[in-house]
Parts: sequence; C-alpha cells; structure tokens
Amino acid sequence: MPFTLDLEVGAVLGKLFGADPPPKPPVGDIETRRSNNDAFFGLLNSQQPAISDVECQDFYTKASDGHDLLCRWFTKKGVKLSGSPAVCYAHGGGMISLRVEYYDSTIKRYVKATGVPFLVIEYRLAPESKAPIQVTDTYAGLQYLVSHANELGIDPKRIAVMGDSGGGAIAASLAHYMKRNKESPVCKQILIYPMLDDRTTATPENLAPFVSWDGNDNKTAWTAVLGADRVGGADVQPTEAAARMTLEDAQGLPPAYMDIGELDLFRDEALEYARKLGQAGVSCELHVFPSVPHGYDAFAPEAEVSKRTFEERFRAIRSL
Repeated sequence: MPFTLDLEVGAVLGKLFGADPPPKPPVGDIETRRSNNDAFFGLLNSQQPAISDVECQDFYTKASDGHDLLCRWFTKKGVKLSGSPAVCYAHGGGMISLRVEYYDSTIKRYVKATGVPFLVIEYRLAPESKAPIQVTDTYAGLQYLVSHANELGIDPKRIAVMGDSGGGAIAASLAHYMKRNKESPVCKQILIYPMLDDRTTATPENLAPFVSWDGNDNKTAWTAVLGADRVGGADVQPTEAAARMTLEDAQGLPPAYMDIGELDLFRDEALEYARKLGQAGVSCELHVFPSVPHGYDAFAPEAEVSKRTFEERFRAIRSL
C-alpha cells in the first residue's frame, strides 16, 4: 500500500497552509528559507501554552576563536540541583536558520516532564560560518557545562548531547569530534530526526507528496555548511556529516537514541546510521513513527503520534 499521512498531523498542516502551500524557494536561496523558518517557528513557539514552572537563564561562553556564544540554561523552578544529569542541546533549522528563542517552549516541555536541565547553544549559522564551526561552537557550550558542573549542580559524567534535524547533525558529529580528540565521551547522543548525510539531495518519488524538508532544501543547507567545492565530496569527515562514518569511526561512540518519521527525507540515512552503530557494537534505540513527515512534533505537538514520540524521548532523557 502507498504511504498515507497521519490524519491528525494532516489536519494541522491543512490549517497552517491550506490547500495550496506556498511554493518552495529555489536551490541556493538561503535567505527565503531562513525568513520562512524563522517566521514559522516563531509562530509555533508563540502558540504553545506557557510553562511557568521552568525558568531559563542566559550565559555567555567563548568559542574557540573568541566569539561570544549565548547559552540558555533551563531548569525546573525552585529545584536545587545536585549531581543531576544534563543535556547540551543544538537546535534545528538545517544549520542555516532559527535561533535559541524559537525553542523555548519545546525545551521547557522536556525539562518539565523529566526534571533534567538543558543548555541550548546559539551556534553560528551557515553560510556565514562554515563547518566545523557549528560543531565546535556546540562543543564550547558542552565544555561550559563540564567546567561549571559544581555550581550548576550537575554530574559531568551524565551529560548527553541532543539535537533535532540540523541540530541532530551537530549532536552526532560532536560525538565523533570528541572521539577523534580523545575526550571523555558524553553519556548519550539523542538524535531527533537527524540530518546526517550531505549526499542526500534527491526526494524519493513516494515521499514527495509528504516531505516538509526536501532534497533541494537539503542540498541548499549542506552546500551552505560545507561549501560548494566540498559538499558530496570524498573528503567530508564524520565530524562534519556524521553519515560519513566508517565502522572504525563508529566504534567507541556513546550509546544513541534516535527517532524519525516514516515520511521524512532523512529516514533512510537514519536507518543506515543506526545499522552502522549496531554493527560497531554501539547500542542504538531507534523508533520509526508511521505516517509522519519531518518536524511533525513541532507543528502538531498535540497529535497522538507526537505525544507518543515525546514520551519515548522523555524516557530516554530520564535514563541519563
């Protein structure tokens, strides 16, 4: 049988875009994609119910080149942390769009449900900043957590790295970056429909009616991140695009949790990544949710499939 779209998710998409969604911008048009994503996620964030028992505080830390990085720290209000696990989070947006502020509601939802504090990093976007800046900026945020563990009340050995979409790309590549530099690994990598492979530039015909992020979007984003002279080339490293990992690269990585929608352009690369991790002896919990496209939980958070998805993520976070 052909693929079908989840009815609840489809109803939300219909309300958001109507019968005729706006045309996609051409390949290479960063600015339109950026403005569209910023407007859309700003709207979604503003429509979420207020979560009053989670508070946030902004810190700044230095990137490797001296750039000041915003780090937003989310904790449950009135809770004194001691030896707590923590999550270092890289936001989505294809590494070309969005900002920390658009994730406030989503991160508060994670913290409220799990009690685990989150640090979200305002990494620099492509094409203004090319790889590996997105990974090294997030690494600087992670190092902030480690170096301030006592005052933040967290256990530096119980820090996970997490990200969605383009942020999932960063989280996965950060695990490779730390292994390559012989650093103590994070305790877990939590990859939410991650963007792993710079070679994914075509939209499969049977997914074309459903994908919210298509091959042209992916080509545009990866070209911005890696540069037109390198994207798809043989010299791209897993510290830049995690799907480039060999079996040797995979060995010794931290255990992973991953979820992906059945109608997501990234589905097959996520399945292959999980297969490689397992082949290398790395534990990987993988969930493929039926009849949903990329980002379904963001635009339809109250759909039953989204609620199931969040419960699996909450469980993974609580297990840290």
